[in-house]
Amino acid sequence: MTEYTAEIPAGRPVTFDTAPAARPASLSIIIGRIEEAVEAETHGLKHDRDFDLQSSNARKSRHLYELTRAMKGIGEADMLNEHRDGLKRLRETLARNESAIRAHLNAVSEVATLMRNAIRHAEADGTYSAGEFGWGA
Repeated sequence: MTEYTAEIPAGRPVTFDTAPAARPASLSIIIGRIEEAVEAETHGLKHDRDFDLQSSNARKSRHLYELTRAMKGIGEADMLNEHRDGLKRLRETLARNESAIRAHLNAVSEVATLMRNAIRHAEADGTYSAGEFGWGA
């Protein structure tokens, strides 16, 4: 035996494609996961200064991928009838999340404006410029 096959029991063939194809989780479970992720993001944006938005986006992307896989081969009418309540809850959760994201972006924009104005003020040498009178670019 070589160092690469030492841990493989003798007489047992090594195959790499014997695992059954993974079945996507049910739509109800996936919708619930998306709902939880979005609610966690909404809470984090509202209450946690150190909330990791990048990780939250990655988590939502994984759930969206799962949802896409699970929906393959399912008719739209069947899906809507079977998951109407879950989709309605998800839509409401997404609306609250959108509101929190808009507030977050508005706050970031305000802080950026304050910082830009502070930098301009600090760089001014005390003389008047055409820009202060609205004549400059």
